[in-house]
Amino acid sequence: MRLKGLGLVLLMCSFSLAGCTGILDTAPQPRATMEAYPLLIQEGEMVTFDARESDAVEGIITDYRWDFGDGEKRETVSGFTSHTYEMFGAYTVTLTVVNDQGGVDETSAVVIVNGAPIIDLRYPENPRAGDSVLLDASASADPEGNNLLFSWDLDWGVDSDGDGDGRNDIDSTENQVLVPTNVSGIYIGSVTIDDGQEGVLTEVFELNVSSRRFSVVWNEKVIEQSWSDYLEDGDEWSQEITPGLSGRIISYEAILELENDLIQPYDNFTLVVTVPEENYQERADTEGGNITANENAKATLTADKLNPSGAEGIYESDNMEMVVNMLLNEPGAAFGQSPWVLIVQALQSNPDSVIEVLPDPDSGNDWVLTIKITIQEPVITEIAFE
Repeated sequence: MRLKGLGLVLLMCSFSLAGCTGILDTAPQPRATMEAYPLLIQEGEMVTFDARESDAVEGIITDYRWDFGDGEKRETVSGFTSHTYEMFGAYTVTLTVVNDQGGVDETSAVVIVNGAPIIDLRYPENPRAGDSVLLDASASADPEGNNLLFSWDLDWGVDSDGDGDGRNDIDSTENQVLVPTNVSGIYIGSVTIDDGQEGVLTEVFELNVSSRRFSVVWNEKVIEQSWSDYLEDGDEWSQEITPGLSGRIISYEAILELENDLIQPYDNFTLVVTVPEENYQERADTEGGNITANENAKATLTADKLNPSGAEGIYESDNMEMVVNMLLNEPGAAFGQSPWVLIVQALQSNPDSVIEVLPDPDSGNDWVLTIKITIQEPVITEIAFE
């Protein structure tokens, strides 16, 4: 009888425990919801997570447990938080919500963190004026392996698209650019790289373009030119020359020589040397030579120290042409760089013989003009910087 009573008690306890287990299994569970925005970010950017629409079903939500997928976790009593991702990758964010009835529910979202492209920009450190500088960004890379888009603004000081902003031009879209540098100075520009996933990075470059060095010595030489012609009484001959194109003019000598007349009076010619742009003009009349010595009538014009002699030295400039221009157009040393005009005037010439078989009594109408111009030419040699 006692045994039967004991079995009944055990059976009742068994039913009671089963009932307790059922109550635990059927505790009301919350419903977890989460919004994450934005789902695509760049390295170092923040994502906001909003779980405030989660439902406790019964009671209240007492705990929000966040697993951000990058090793960091957090618990909050509010369903709103944020997190910064420093490294690119795909992260599964898991939210677990717990209510005061002991119910648990979870949800998840995937956040994509795009890796910033890595700019590898290389260029010469000490370019010289006239060099073509290679800007090379071809070694730039994207962590995810995306194809990169390049945009170069080669000179912030130039507004090549005319929009009023010199820092947003697109001068090239290649990964390498060859930039000519004709003038020394500092060139500032930029290259922008886009990975097509909103990963955009810009790097500014500065080219400090130096001038070149040249050694200058001077070589003296004489330029000689001659002309011959025949003039009737009252006629005039002229010729333009530009002797100062290659050097600094030091002196000149111009001689007009007439053929000897068979009979007098001798002809009277005039020689004129003029540099119109400098208001320079010199003239001389022919004078009869010694008949006994068979000397011809001549007119002579000479001038020296027209410019100071060139000084040797070392010059810095962007190119050799600029050095030449500076030397030949130096103030106080640039006489005669513009065109010269040579003029021969037949002010008085005796008539020729009207009988063809007779000798020409006035061969002095035939003349020869010779001019010798002494110039110093600069010999320029580029030298390296030490």
